[in-house]
Amino acid sequence: MDDKVMIRVRMSSHDAHYGGELVDGAKMLQLFGDVATELLIRNDGDEGLFAAYDMVEFLAPVYAGDYIEATGKITHIGNSSRKMSFEARKVIVPRQDISDSAADFLEDPVIVCRASGTCVVPVRNQRIKK
Repeated sequence: MDDKVMIRVRMSSHDAHYGGELVDGAKMLQLFGDVATELLIRNDGDEGLFAAYDMVEFLAPVYAGDYIEATGKITHIGNSSRKMSFEARKVIVPRQDISDSAADFLEDPVIVCRASGTCVVPVRNQRIKK
Protein backbone atom coordinates (compact mmCIF):
# COMPACT_ATOMS: atom_id res chain seq x y z
CA MET A 1 0.00 0.00 0.00
CA ASP A 2 1.45 3.35 -1.02
CA ASP A 3 -0.81 5.54 1.14
CA LYS A 4 0.92 7.44 3.93
CA VAL A 5 -1.00 9.24 6.65
CA MET A 6 0.28 12.30 8.52
CA ILE A 7 -1.00 14.34 11.44
CA ARG A 8 0.68 17.39 12.98
CA VAL A 9 -0.03 18.35 16.58
CA ARG A 10 1.37 20.92 19.00
CA MET A 11 2.25 19.47 22.36
CA SER A 12 0.63 21.51 25.12
CA SER A 13 1.47 21.96 28.77
CA HIS A 14 -1.34 19.43 29.42
CA ASP A 15 0.73 16.85 27.51
CA ALA A 16 3.78 17.53 29.71
CA HIS A 17 4.03 14.82 32.33
CA TYR A 18 7.49 15.37 33.79
CA GLY A 19 9.62 18.24 35.06
CA GLY A 20 10.93 20.72 32.54
CA GLU A 21 7.74 20.40 30.45
CA LEU A 22 8.85 16.98 29.17
CA VAL A 23 6.10 15.07 27.34
CA ASP A 24 5.51 11.40 28.16
CA GLY A 25 6.65 9.04 25.38
CA ALA A 26 3.23 7.40 25.48
CA LYS A 27 1.88 10.52 23.77
CA MET A 28 3.76 9.48 20.61
CA LEU A 29 2.08 6.07 20.77
CA GLN A 30 -1.28 7.79 21.08
CA LEU A 31 -0.51 9.74 17.90
CA PHE A 32 0.52 6.52 16.16
CA GLY A 33 -2.80 4.99 17.22
CA ASP A 34 -4.65 7.87 15.54
CA VAL A 35 -2.56 7.44 12.39
CA ALA A 36 -3.26 3.68 12.41
CA THR A 37 -6.99 4.31 12.73
CA GLU A 38 -6.99 6.54 9.64
CA LEU A 39 -4.93 4.00 7.69
CA LEU A 40 -7.42 1.25 8.55
CA ILE A 41 -10.41 3.39 7.62
CA ARG A 42 -8.81 4.21 4.26
CA ASN A 43 -7.86 0.59 3.60
CA ASP A 44 -10.82 -1.30 5.09
CA GLY A 45 -13.61 1.15 5.87
CA ASP A 46 -13.32 0.17 9.54
CA GLU A 47 -11.31 1.45 12.52
CA GLY A 48 -10.07 -2.02 13.47
CA LEU A 49 -8.03 -2.58 16.62
CA PHE A 50 -4.35 -2.16 17.48
CA ALA A 51 -3.10 -5.63 18.48
CA ALA A 52 0.55 -5.02 19.38
CA TYR A 53 3.68 -3.01 18.87
CA ASP A 54 6.67 -5.17 17.96
CA MET A 55 9.20 -2.31 18.14
CA VAL A 56 9.28 1.14 19.73
CA GLU A 57 12.30 3.46 19.82
CA PHE A 58 12.26 6.79 21.68
CA LEU A 59 15.04 8.79 20.04
CA ALA A 60 14.77 12.38 21.31
CA PRO A 61 12.85 14.27 24.01
CA VAL A 62 9.58 16.08 23.27
CA TYR A 63 8.57 19.19 25.20
CA ALA A 64 5.43 21.28 25.58
CA GLY A 65 5.33 23.71 22.66
CA ASP A 66 6.96 21.32 20.19
CA TYR A 67 5.06 20.55 16.99
CA ILE A 68 5.12 16.84 16.23
CA GLU A 69 4.40 15.36 12.81
CA ALA A 70 3.42 11.68 13.08
CA THR A 71 3.33 9.54 9.94
CA GLY A 72 2.51 5.94 9.22
CA LYS A 73 1.98 3.48 6.44
CA ILE A 74 0.76 -0.07 6.00
CA THR A 75 3.71 -2.30 5.15
CA HIS A 76 1.94 -5.67 4.84
CA ILE A 77 -1.69 -6.76 4.43
CA GLY A 78 -2.76 -10.17 5.66
CA ASN A 79 -6.23 -11.72 5.80
CA SER A 80 -7.23 -9.58 8.77
CA SER A 81 -3.88 -8.22 10.00
CA ARG A 82 -2.25 -5.00 8.87
CA LYS A 83 1.43 -4.45 9.68
CA MET A 84 2.39 -0.79 9.96
CA SER A 85 5.41 1.41 10.48
CA PHE A 86 5.39 4.83 12.16
CA GLU A 87 7.66 7.81 12.66
CA ALA A 88 7.25 10.99 14.73
CA ARG A 89 9.32 14.07 13.98
CA LYS A 90 9.71 17.36 15.80
CA VAL A 91 9.18 20.07 13.15
CA ILE A 92 8.77 23.29 15.20
CA VAL A 93 10.31 24.16 18.57
CA PRO A 94 9.54 27.04 20.92
CA ARG A 95 12.31 29.61 21.48
CA GLN A 96 11.50 31.04 24.89
CA ASP A 97 15.12 32.18 25.13
CA ILE A 98 14.15 34.85 22.55
CA SER A 99 10.58 35.64 23.69
CA ASP A 100 7.48 33.91 25.03
CA SER A 101 6.03 33.61 21.51
CA ALA A 102 9.17 32.90 19.43
CA ALA A 103 9.50 29.55 17.62
CA ASP A 104 11.71 27.99 14.96
CA PHE A 105 10.66 25.82 12.03
CA LEU A 106 13.26 23.05 11.76
CA GLU A 107 14.64 22.67 8.23
CA ASP A 108 15.86 19.23 9.34
CA PRO A 109 13.12 17.70 11.52
CA VAL A 110 14.27 15.69 14.53
CA ILE A 111 13.04 12.09 14.62
CA VAL A 112 11.73 11.60 18.15
CA CYS A 113 10.14 8.14 17.89
CA ARG A 114 9.86 5.16 15.54
CA ALA A 115 7.62 2.15 15.92
CA SER A 116 6.07 -0.77 14.10
CA GLY A 117 3.08 -2.85 14.99
CA THR A 118 0.09 -4.87 13.91
CA CYS A 119 -3.56 -3.92 13.71
CA VAL A 120 -6.48 -6.24 13.02
CA VAL A 121 -9.69 -5.69 11.07
CA PRO A 122 -12.01 -8.71 11.33
CA VAL A 123 -12.91 -10.00 7.86
CA ARG A 124 -16.62 -9.43 8.52
CA ASN A 125 -15.89 -5.70 9.09
CA GLN A 126 -13.77 -5.14 5.96
CA ARG A 127 -15.65 -3.10 3.40
CA ILE A 128 -13.00 -1.81 1.01
CA LYS A 129 -10.81 -4.11 -1.06
CA LYS A 130 -7.71 -2.67 -2.70
